Amino acid sequence: MKKKVLVTGGTGYIGSHAIIDLLENGYDVVCVDNGINSDPSSLEAIKKITGVSVPFYCIDLCDRQESEKIFLEHTDIDGIIHFAALKAVGESVEKPILYFRNNLESLINILDLSIKYDVKAFIFSSSCTVYGDVSQSPVDENTPWQDAASPYGRTKQIGEQIITDSLKHTKVKSILLRYFNPAGAHPSALLGESPVNPPQNLVPVITETAIGKRNQMTVYGTDYPTRDGSCIRDYIHVCDLAHAHTLCLKHIFLDKQSQQSDTFNVGIGNGLSVLEIIDAFEKQTGQVLNYTKGARRPGDVMAIYSDYTKAKKILGWQPKYDVNDIMRTAWEWEKHRSKSM
Repeated sequence: MKKKVLVTGGTGYIGSHAIIDLLENGYDVVCVDNGINSDPSSLEAIKKITGVSVPFYCIDLCDRQESEKIFLEHTDIDGIIHFAALKAVGESVEKPILYFRNNLESLINILDLSIKYDVKAFIFSSSCTVYGDVSQSPVDENTPWQDAASPYGRTKQIGEQIITDSLKHTKVKSILLRYFNPAGAHPSALLGESPVNPPQNLVPVITETAIGKRNQMTVYGTDYPTRDGSCIRDYIHVCDLAHAHTLCLKHIFLDKQSQQSDTFNVGIGNGLSVLEIIDAFEKQTGQVLNYTKGARRPGDVMAIYSDYTKAKKILGWQPKYDVNDIMRTAWEWEKHRSKSM
């Protein structure tokens, strides 16, 4: 029998791509999302790409009673991939209580239900923000945590601790996936990053500026002690990231994980600056970006990129796409979604 997986935050950017990867690898999928920063139309794109209509629940996971309805109607959920969370670093600095309440209360509810309904695998969408403002990169899974640079990062630190503590004496095994900066879009150009609220992530800001939705974009901080003064990040293609979640489920379902919880970095393993990303976009697309240089943004870390050796060795995962693929697919997606608006 096929394994059934509940994907929370499944109409969002990473969640929707993960659903495609799961379906293409033979899993049944159930999707839940409250839609506050995503669009259920992504399910239509999933159907066009895979031919599958995924059962969908528009539920806020902070409401435990409503959330339990999913488990009552799908008593055979084998695994959960938990993406559902607010994720804008800048907004979290402005609205910390909102982030703590939403990200942690929803996590506690879904963990409680995972235990109650005997779910076997729980995959958590964590983040490189758990490492804080590190002094050097690349970082591996044993890199000591620094103080979180934002309330968003703090919710990921606390979230990891909640999971390991809550599942310690249960039958549920977990994997905490610490990923870096997801970007790009599905190669079909039918699905990509399309938040309801104005995006703060670099790549959609670039594509929206290039297509004219924004008159200008700002590079926040050009006085960092980096090779060109701008922040350095590790950009991973969203399809590579999606597949990592599928491999995590497989790892647990095949009983290859001996410990209750494990942690993996998922990144491309190379740091690129904001200005280098802009240059890569311009070279791949022929578009010239209108951008200005501004002050540093609160909550931003200067530089961080990954060592993904552990994921490669244990999960058999490694990235297939590079920064040029990221910029090309992101641009094709931007052109597609702008036509359909």
